Amino acid sequence: MKKTISILLSACIALTSCESFLDREPVAEVGSGDYFKDETSLLTYTNGFLQKYTPGVEDLGYGDGYSDIVATKQSFTFLTNASWTPDLQSGWSIGDWTPIYNINYFLAHMREAQGLSEEVYAHYEGTARFWRAWQYFEKVKTFGAVPWYDAPIDPEDMAALYKPRDSREYVMDRVLEDLDFACEHCYDSGAWINSAQINRYIALAYKSRVCLFEGTYRKYHSVDPSTGKPWEDTQASERFLRAAAEAAYELMQAGIYSIVNNPANVRTQYRKLFTEEAIDRTEIIWAREMSVGMTTFHDLTWRYTSGSYGQRWSLDQDFVKTYLNLDGSRHTATGEEFAREVENRDYRLGQSIITPGYEKLVGGTATPTPPDFTVTLTGYQIIKYNIDDKNYESAKVSYNSLPIIRYAEVLLNYAEAKAELNEFGDEVWNATIRPLRERAGVRGDRLSSADPFLQTYYGIDDCDLLEIRRERAIELLLEGRRYDDLMRWHLGEKLNKQWYGIYVPALDTPYDLNGDGTNDVCFTKGEAGNEPGVSYIQVGGSSLYSLENDTNGRLLYSVGRNFEEKRYLRPVPQTALNINPDLGQNHYWK
Repeated sequence: MKKTISILLSACIALTSCESFLDREPVAEVGSGDYFKDETSLLTYTNGFLQKYTPGVEDLGYGDGYSDIVATKQSFTFLTNASWTPDLQSGWSIGDWTPIYNINYFLAHMREAQGLSEEVYAHYEGTARFWRAWQYFEKVKTFGAVPWYDAPIDPEDMAALYKPRDSREYVMDRVLEDLDFACEHCYDSGAWINSAQINRYIALAYKSRVCLFEGTYRKYHSVDPSTGKPWEDTQASERFLRAAAEAAYELMQAGIYSIVNNPANVRTQYRKLFTEEAIDRTEIIWAREMSVGMTTFHDLTWRYTSGSYGQRWSLDQDFVKTYLNLDGSRHTATGEEFAREVENRDYRLGQSIITPGYEKLVGGTATPTPPDFTVTLTGYQIIKYNIDDKNYESAKVSYNSLPIIRYAEVLLNYAEAKAELNEFGDEVWNATIRPLRERAGVRGDRLSSADPFLQTYYGIDDCDLLEIRRERAIELLLEGRRYDDLMRWHLGEKLNKQWYGIYVPALDTPYDLNGDGTNDVCFTKGEAGNEPGVSYIQVGGSSLYSLENDTNGRLLYSVGRNFEEKRYLRPVPQTALNINPDLGQNHYWK
């Protein structure tokens, strides 16, 4: 019987005691020897990786809903269920391991395509190894130590199928080797730059992300959470940070990308990167492309504006507080009404949430629109990805393309890696943080003293690192990076925080939130009033909300998360342990 190939399994077979997670072959009707003939066949196969494994809207558009800076009405069960056990955990079934099998299958058979140059073979090997690194990095973030496989597994090879997990340190060294290969060998010609195809620059950008994660994870976690023991390689943190800095710098020196920055568009240019169908490839290195013509859509506008969806994602005031004033000074004022609070602040704030002056189309007419408390929990209503047209609020047909990796992140990765290596100075600041702030209308001078609020929040004193963390949270808001950042900085406890909303001066007093002369909201402990256009929000008692000082102060709301040390990793699922006890359980879940 022929060995067969495909990107996808035709069916996912349930995990049973007699069947391993890797005891399957890809399914198709054509044998590998018939399929891999030329470069076109290699391209077609690797395009399957692209179609199947490119991150979707869940990863790109609302990952920060599970972080400390975005309030939500509900959170995912892993963080709220104090009784979470390995019996409840998934993520180790055949379908979860199929991508790695398919990638390894390609690597084992790709040279059956005859007569190609070594450069061509190396590019496609680099592409496949990029995807293997991607798959393994996601598994390491989830479970820590996992079994490393670099070849398709023979169903008769019991030793391979049922081996113990390899150490996290071993797996991440292999991930780095894969990314090094991709960065060296993937194509970098013009035909590959402005496309979704994996190229050298995507590989460099992703390498900077992965290595920054692992370098800081090893620094801020004194023990490997898979074992509960100190890291064996005490030099690995510096090695990964060095690799992150070098990858980012190489991409920066290539001169292919830059920060979009036209001073005439300072109030709009940041948000435009996230609301357009066309990808601005000046800054966006890789994106999930959407298209009206191709009828490829997503649901982000609906999710962020739908009262029926119910999550009501909103920014937290502690985070809003970190946006600088336009003159570069820290915003330290308290007890400000909303319109005053958001005035003369970093222009990214008004491009991320509704502030005075925001308009959207209602029936085709541009209409001043205040924060809507049927949609927002805190008053800081998110608009970063929204199409400003009410028609899109009831339909899952948003057409704006979604960045996966932007040049801005590369700059931030470089800045943080250099700061962690104690190699940060004016030159690095001026190449990284300054252009990001100036693009947002903020004076870009390097600060000379640490922000006390950030010192308390992050538990570190280094002024440059604090400013980098400030900038990272603001610039990459809602792009799916914040949860990972908290995990690598060993700050998971921030997920348990109390949410803070806008300041409420007094009860039973209607307020104009957007400065259009019409009152929008009133907070009360009594009966709702009847002023037209005003939303009456109950506080106290059985309401969602309370006020900081009972009758005034910030809105308070909590979702009841339960983060603890063991939750830096998920437990190995009990279904997997039942099949292969040699996998072993993560230390804090035993």
